[in-house]
Amino acid sequence: MSTLRTFLAALLITAVGAPVHAGDSAANKNVYTTMLGYLASSSIDGNAMRGTSGASAVNMAAGDLNQQANLRAFAGGGAVSVQSQQWQQDNLADSPTVASARIGGSAYVDGRGVASINQASGSSNTQLNVLAAALATQGIRETTDGSLSAAVSASAGGHPPGSTTASGNGTRSVAVESSAMQGFQGVMQLNQAAGSANVTSNQLLLVIPSSPR
Repeated sequence: MSTLRTFLAALLITAVGAPVHAGDSAANKNVYTTMLGYLASSSIDGNAMRGTSGASAVNMAAGDLNQQANLRAFAGGGAVSVQSQQWQQDNLADSPTVASARIGGSAYVDGRGVASINQASGSSNTQLNVLAAALATQGIRETTDGSLSAAVSASAGGHPPGSTTASGNGTRSVAVESSAMQGFQGVMQLNQAAGSANVTSNQLLLVIPSSPR
C-alpha cells in the first residue's frame, strides 16, 4: 500500500508541475505565460510544392477571422477585368500571445509557373493576391498597362477600430528560410502576416505581346 501511495504522489507531482514562486526568474515566468497563452502558428515545410508547375494557390491561416483570396484573370486579346473587395466589421477577437508564419525546408524548390501564397497567424488579418494578364493581339495597341490598371479594382479590405483585443505583450515572427524556394522560376506572390489586423496585398498586371506568326 505504501508503494502505491508513493507512486500516486509522484504521478500527481508530475501532472501538476512545479508552481511559479516569487523568486523565479523572469525567463521562467515568460515560459509559463507562453505555455498558457493563445498560440497561433502556420508552417509550409518539408517538400511541400517542391517541383510544382503551372498555377498553384495556397491560403493558410491559424487564428480567428482571417480573410484570404487568390484571384487570377487571363485574356487573349482585349481587356481583362478583376474586381475584389474584402471587408469585415463588428467582429471581436483576441490577439495571440505568440504568432508565427514560416516557410522552410524544401518548399517550392525548383518550382515554376505562378505561385500565390497567403499565410497568416493571428486574428483579423486580410490578404489578397491578384494577377491579371492579357495577350495583346498582333498589331493592336489598345491593351496597355493603363487600360489594365483601370480594369483592375482590388482591395485587401479594411478593419474598423476595435476589431481586435490587442495585447502589448507577446512575440510575432515571419520567415522564409534560405533553403525554401531555391530555383523557383516564374511569378511568386507571397503575403505573410503574424499578429492582428494586418492588411497586405500583391497586385501584378501584365501585357504580353503575341509572337509573330
